[in-house]
Amino acid sequence: MQTILGSGGAIGVQLAGALRTYTDEVRLVSRNPKTVKGDEELMSADLTDAEAVEESVKGSEVAYLTVGLSYDHKVWKTTWPLIMNNVIEACSKQGVKLVFFDNNYMYDASAMPRMTEESPIHPEGKKGLVRARIARRLMTASEQGQLQALIARAADFYGPSTQNASILTELVFNPLSKGKKASWMINDETRHAFTFTPDAGWATALLGNSEEAYGQIWHLPTADDPPTGREWIELIADELNVAPRYRVYSSLMLTVGGWFNKQVRELKELDYQHDRDYIFHSDKFEDTFDLHPTPYLEGVRQTVIEDYSGD
Repeated sequence: MQTILGSGGAIGVQLAGALRTYTDEVRLVSRNPKTVKGDEELMSADLTDAEAVEESVKGSEVAYLTVGLSYDHKVWKTTWPLIMNNVIEACSKQGVKLVFFDNNYMYDASAMPRMTEESPIHPEGKKGLVRARIARRLMTASEQGQLQALIARAADFYGPSTQNASILTELVFNPLSKGKKASWMINDETRHAFTFTPDAGWATALLGNSEEAYGQIWHLPTADDPPTGREWIELIADELNVAPRYRVYSSLMLTVGGWFNKQVRELKELDYQHDRDYIFHSDKFEDTFDLHPTPYLEGVRQTVIEDYSGD
């Protein structure tokens, strides 16, 4: 049995399919779990409830923490440490290995443009501080022998079925598919890497089922030759067969917009990820497993075929 905690998001769905390479028994856990392949075990649970978390992982060989919280630093500050503590304690008690699907908000701005697993940890924003704290909590528990654990870290991601979960989907794919202008943040001439969600799914499953991967942080396979913002828009527009019309939101515009829109305000702390090249290196994973990420053109084509071909 392998269990996905927070199974309803874009990564959880991809992971649920990828795990079938390794097990016929998959348990999906969330507040309102839904089947992916049709035969998973479904369990409803609130991950802030310690007893519910322990019941959720009971009988599992590996648990994957892929939960997504609302994009609000106050929610992250109070809820993420609680969830992480609950999951660590539950996996420790039940002898379950833990894989944490993480982002890169904790890296110092100086890590740009070459982010690696060795990049300095010095968060630029409040959400980054939370991510650094929970990642440190997990790896400390692993180092102390409390449980076997690893971190699978992704860049911003894109791919099929990423509605409300991907900035590239919300700012570029969706508006262009509806004949509207796309948007980009701060600088459209800097390069920006994205992890393709199907790659994130199979790679996370592979790590969880590789004994040698535990006790480490891994960057999930992400193509290291990303387009610029302008090139992303032109590439996606070409696949959608529409004109590449777009606007660029400056840092000042985001500041002003944040006065009126909470989501824009939450994004503002990530300015440093958009005003310079953002390249997410996954050499460690690729060299270790001799497996490589989906090229960007192929990823865009798959996304358009699966999500927009009927528009």
